[in-house]
Amino acid sequence: QVLSLPIVVIVHGNQDNNAKATVLWDNAFSEIDRVPFVVAERVPWEKMCDTLNLKFMAEVQTTKGLLKEHYFFLAQKIFNDHSASLEDFQSRSVSWAQFNKEILPGRGFTFWQWFDGVLDLTKRCLKSYWSDRLIIGFISKQYVCKLLSTEPDGTFLLRFSDSEIGGVTIAHVIRGKDGSSQVENIQPFSAKDLSIRSLGDRIRDLGQLRNLYPNTPKDQAFGSHYNKEQTGKD
Repeated sequence: QVLSLPIVVIVHGNQDNNAKATVLWDNAFSEIDRVPFVVAERVPWEKMCDTLNLKFMAEVQTTKGLLKEHYFFLAQKIFNDHSASLEDFQSRSVSWAQFNKEILPGRGFTFWQWFDGVLDLTKRCLKSYWSDRLIIGFISKQYVCKLLSTEPDGTFLLRFSDSEIGGVTIAHVIRGKDGSSQVENIQPFSAKDLSIRSLGDRIRDLGQLRNLYPNTPKDQAFGSHYNKEQTGKD
């Protein structure tokens, strides 16, 4: 006899997401010489960061992994704590319940369901944008407002939606005539939306977007991702 890799049997496609969470947790955190089916209930946050990073790079097939600021945002999300520092999170441990059992505050899904949606969207529609570092992605709405509030009119960045599974949204600055600034978030685009018209072309369509944060003209940043426009005759 030999211990196999973890297997989860499901009876419907809607269980697929939870099955993937179980397999990921087991693969990442079980000991080789363990009692069968015994897996740690809590793991250090740093270990979880490594696991999420490896999963992201393997799934999206990119060499550009998650950055320190991405981990900070993910920690705030999974621990529901916006007052702790990056160092505080490094000494914490995360539980299976926080990973894929407890619903995120004010949402209808768990942390893993949200993260898996981001994975799927990036793999299907955003791989080249992510690899070119055009998407910040893992950043909170509040921090976006702080970053963009002092920027010129039309400065924008891309972040993964907090409210929807598998959505990417564009946050941009609108400056009033009195100099006051407002940060708008455009309705998130899903994989279905981006299969109809690509992200690059949607950014080109939106005249109010001028510079990718901090200060790269949008045509320079996204020009290589624009599709050649077809004329009616074609």
